Amino acid sequence: MPRWHSHRIAETALRPWAPVFTHGDLQLAHVFVDADEVTGIIDWSEAASGDAMYDLATLTLGHTEHLGDVIAGYGTDVDLDVIRAWWSLRSLREVRWLVEHGFDPSAPGCEIDVLKTQAM
Repeated sequence: MPRWHSHRIAETALRPWAPVFTHGDLQLAHVFVDADEVTGIIDWSEAASGDAMYDLATLTLGHTEHLGDVIAGYGTDVDLDVIRAWWSLRSLREVRWLVEHGFDPSAPGCEIDVLKTQAM
């Protein structure tokens, strides 16, 4: 996979957007669900004004099989190219952090796998 391909995809996320209040790290481990109802969301340490698509992308990162359900529940227009762009941008940013902190970004399901899916 050429390096420039992931960078080109990621650039789509760097577009003008209307700021909203975002969680900033909305991942499955931070969401509590009972049956089909969200009962709580924890770890708001990265909450700030941001792009709503970033939270949706973070929530579905590595779980593309749930993207349709998340979008259906979101209830407004969602640009799939922007979601994919945030997947790439976040993965590109996280590879270095993971390596520096002793994690393997090439482990199955991690950031390198996410970037590879974007090349398809």
